[in-house]
Amino acid sequence: MSDESQGYPTSIGTSDATTITLLGHDLADELMGEVGFGELAFWLTTRRRPTRSEVRVFETVLVALADHGFTPTAIAARLTLLSAPESVQGAMAAGLLGGGSRFLGVTEDTGRFLAETLAARPETPATDEEWDALARRAVEDRRAQRRLVPGLGHPVHKGQDPRTPVIIRIAREEGQYGPHLALFEAIGRVAPDVLGRTLPLNGAGVCGAALADLGLPIELLRGYALLARAAGLLGHLAEELRQPIGGDVYLSVDRNAHYVDPEHSEVRDDA
Repeated sequence: MSDESQGYPTSIGTSDATTITLLGHDLADELMGEVGFGELAFWLTTRRRPTRSEVRVFETVLVALADHGFTPTAIAARLTLLSAPESVQGAMAAGLLGGGSRFLGVTEDTGRFLAETLAARPETPATDEEWDALARRAVEDRRAQRRLVPGLGHPVHKGQDPRTPVIIRIAREEGQYGPHLALFEAIGRVAPDVLGRTLPLNGAGVCGAALADLGLPIELLRGYALLARAAGLLGHLAEELRQPIGGDVYLSVDRNAHYVDPEHSEVRDDA
């Protein structure tokens, strides 16, 4: 057995006493100062260097997902820093661990839903009417299964998520508007009729559609959302150090807690 067969192959990077190699390039001489972080993140996960158009759409998505105020993920990070001020990594991890089906995870859920819907159709729709028909079947199927349509609705932006039209516009400008975004827009058009109410196409959902149109792996879409939110969480932690609110949040809950006899307590159905 050769020495190479006993090793651990990687196409990411390696190093020796004098050089660091990343993606087949000399890190110090060829990449540092020449490649942006968003471009590098795209490159690392796809093993191909993105075009400028792809980078613009990708970084637009990262910016869109970086922060959305005092979400549970941000609060978790701040409270963890309050509890363990010596552990910035723990606070960051606490925030990232909250990226699930209600926050951040919608990006992957939407991308997967759109990809599966498209994969089930032999040919890509050619007209708005065909897109609407495909979207209608997809929404009706989800409704029949009593499952939410990922990417629809937002707890704050009831009319329109301001991120959605911007991402769609930039994707069009850069020639990166593809079938996932087309289907997502069609879902927005037909959903009110199928569901009986109007829900906006949310930012996390349109980000999933845009990332899928870039050809990024569906199973990694949540990872890109977490990559973006890491920057926002670091911002929250920096602000927490300058102007802390974690203690007030803790005391507000703790001082307003009251005991309820388990035999008379009710389980909330909106949990």
